[in-house]
Amino acid sequence: MTQDSEPLAPLLRRIADALERQAPPARDRLVLDDAEAFVWQAERESLQPVARVNRVDLPLLKGVDRQADQLYANTERFARGLPANNALLWGARGMGKSSLVKAVHASVNVAAKEGGYEPVALIEIHREDIPSLPRLLHGLQDVERRCLLFCDDLSFDLADTSYKSLKAVLEGGVEGRPENVTFYATSNRRHLMPRDMIENERSTAINPSEAVEEKVSLSDRFGLWLGFHNCDQDTYLAMVEGYATHYGLDMATAKLQAEAKEWAMARGARSGRVAWQFIQDLAGRLGTPLT
Repeated sequence: MTQDSEPLAPLLRRIADALERQAPPARDRLVLDDAEAFVWQAERESLQPVARVNRVDLPLLKGVDRQADQLYANTERFARGLPANNALLWGARGMGKSSLVKAVHASVNVAAKEGGYEPVALIEIHREDIPSLPRLLHGLQDVERRCLLFCDDLSFDLADTSYKSLKAVLEGGVEGRPENVTFYATSNRRHLMPRDMIENERSTAINPSEAVEEKVSLSDRFGLWLGFHNCDQDTYLAMVEGYATHYGLDMATAKLQAEAKEWAMARGARSGRVAWQFIQDLAGRLGTPLT
């Protein structure tokens, strides 16, 4: 080493300092202490607390008693730290799939407080952010609180390959799903894929059975399947009457049923969503807040 050369140790420290300044900032640790529910912000890789969850009470959901019992039991086991399944709620539009997830979550958390165990955090991930799901799971694996991930209206189209990443994080992959996380999704499609997409695979693939298996096996990652079907008129009217009683809407039963039937005929459908839309219209006409 010449007299003018710089000592090696200080030079290495300067190089290390320069590299550290150029490195991306460390991600903040995910915090779930300040709310009951959160929305995953994929771009910022953070959780946005939800001050007030948009939901209805579990007893107000009519015509889905079997589905409610099964989902509640699965969610309560998860909250207690016992084995539980990922759940897929599929079927007819407007029949309370997403409402049931949020209502069960609230009911289980009430039971948790009474039973002395930790309430579960509800984390909604939007359909378009599914490719970021592995990053979310990686951030949650070091969190002590148990987390119920929820994706509403989940489905995939022909050119969409993000379903492969979802398959990996649900069951497969090296890391797998963290023990403190379970995943609930709702969809109008039983296999999360459009029927014409599956039929196209049958007709164009070299090995049709293997191609179809690749598409439909995603739904197999959900251990609990709950089907929702269009309701009959009696169930629809029970929904309407349940809402009307709960919110104190003053109208004779015969008139209430007649107007509810007319509303459903105009919409061309009977469902929990149609019943709620009728109740909103009725409450507005009666000047009664829905609180």
